[in-house]
Amino acid sequence: MTTASIASAVQGEEQGFLGHPKGLAYLAFTEAWERLSFYGMSSLLLLYILQRLLTPEIAGSVLAFGSLRAGIETLTGPLSNQAFASQVFSLYSGLVYFTPVFGGMLADRLLGQRRTVVLGALLMVAGHVLMVFDASFLIALSLLILGTGCLKGNISAQVGQLYAPGDEGRRTRAFAIFYAAINTGALLGPLVCGVLAQVYGWHVGFGAAGALMLIALVVYGAGWKHLPPDRKRQSSAAASTALAPRDWRIIAALLFVSMIGILPGAAYFQEMNAGLLFIEASVDRGLFGWTIPATSFNALDGLFCIMAVPLLIALWQWQAKRNREPHDLTKITIGYLIIAAANLMMVVPAGWADKGETVSALWPVALYALNALGFIFYWPTQLALYSRAAPAQVNSTMMGILFLSIFLGNLLVGTLAGLWETLSHASFFALHAALAFAAFLIMLISMRPIGKLLAQPQI
Repeated sequence: MTTASIASAVQGEEQGFLGHPKGLAYLAFTEAWERLSFYGMSSLLLLYILQRLLTPEIAGSVLAFGSLRAGIETLTGPLSNQAFASQVFSLYSGLVYFTPVFGGMLADRLLGQRRTVVLGALLMVAGHVLMVFDASFLIALSLLILGTGCLKGNISAQVGQLYAPGDEGRRTRAFAIFYAAINTGALLGPLVCGVLAQVYGWHVGFGAAGALMLIALVVYGAGWKHLPPDRKRQSSAAASTALAPRDWRIIAALLFVSMIGILPGAAYFQEMNAGLLFIEASVDRGLFGWTIPATSFNALDGLFCIMAVPLLIALWQWQAKRNREPHDLTKITIGYLIIAAANLMMVVPAGWADKGETVSALWPVALYALNALGFIFYWPTQLALYSRAAPAQVNSTMMGILFLSIFLGNLLVGTLAGLWETLSHASFFALHAALAFAAFLIMLISMRPIGKLLAQPQI
């Protein structure tokens, strides 16, 4: 079934969700619950490893934990507990964005997207259940990585398939709505799971993440009839058409754009790794006599992303009426500059922390706010760009490949987090600002030739 015929199958239904097909609502709310589960669990992970799994009385009971550490240290050399925990966290955070390529292949060639999403959700539920037990920690992470790979890319691909090839304006707005729902989960997940873990223990927090994932599966099943029909590569007419030379140039350009995004991606995602350590050790977290859990600060990312979406949509619509709306590549480039500015700002409080001072919580709040604004500028725009510009023969595969930039960015996060104990905190944030600014400069220089190549829709 072709992309056009898939879109026509859903365009006929009532536009029952903010002027969009009903399927968008079910996909968005499925991802909201799934991300609530994912970010809730992820917000606990680093401190759980440091404060429980690496304690002498627990470490020996975790299956294959010592072997994993030995394997990582073979590549990196001896690591402190903090550096090892950061490596494990970044490997997990990265691999969940590596496996969507294979989840897309499984959907295209064998199961179809809907059944692959269900398989992914079931694997994730099982993974969260196993997180309740210390011994099965690495098995649980493996199931969560595989489950996310089956679910993540295929959900995003289904959003794009709700719209006809020429309906690019609504497609872009749909991805913005989709990511607002995702960030609702990112907001509530750390709050719910973080508070439960602090009050009742780590394993209650992880168990809550499993229950939330089960709700996501129920929501997806409830919207089954509103979802785009499954499409397999073998039956696609577009798949039998050879890629033209221009198609290969477009693919190369898209890969270039996504690879440049590794640098600001690392600067952005570091707020959930070493940034969390900064908050734990150097930030005044008192509020009305209660100490805010450091993990709960991760909820700010979701909050500010949600706030940024309507503001940016309103801004872009206002600019569009005056024929001044930035092109996709310009929006991406602006996002990189904002993330650079966010990390550069943190050099000031980090310098105070280097002197042993405790800093105001307003500083990490401002970091999360600017990082979120930069992220909403560039990431949903990249998704819409890939959905629009990638050749039809490899459109789903390219969507999965886009997530590789987040995978590689998270690997870089782990490597850079190992410098937290050797660099001054001010130098650490300055380094991340430099990475994002380098991406901004590269995009600024290459924007015009790439923009010409990607100007026309290819779906």
